[in-house]
Amino acid sequence: MTGRQIRQWMVGGALMLSALSAVTASARAGEMLPGSAFAIACENGGSYVLRSRPVLAPGEIVTAQLYLAPHHPVPVRLIPMGDGYRYAGRGVWLDGIRDQALLYLRKYQPVACTVSRI
Repeated sequence: MTGRQIRQWMVGGALMLSALSAVTASARAGEMLPGSAFAIACENGGSYVLRSRPVLAPGEIVTAQLYLAPHHPVPVRLIPMGDGYRYAGRGVWLDGIRDQALLYLRKYQPVACTVSRI
């Protein structure tokens, strides 16, 4: 192995460990785990569903579908945010900590929501 290959291997391992520790911390906090379905009840009277796909390997990007209408899901991906989470897609995102979240359907108009497991 050359010095460059060793450095690349070390950087890749460090990135994987940091991603794994973030997922483990989220699991301990009881936050939104990959491979689950969630009901989102908002103050605007809307009820939405978020279905996240399971990950196959540590460090893999967690993707999901946010159903704003029954047959029209919006693809979103999970972005860990320190103590909370963000599921972001094109023109929409959900920021939350545990079961409390803000759903942004428009840029500066968040809607308060409660998230629960289905």
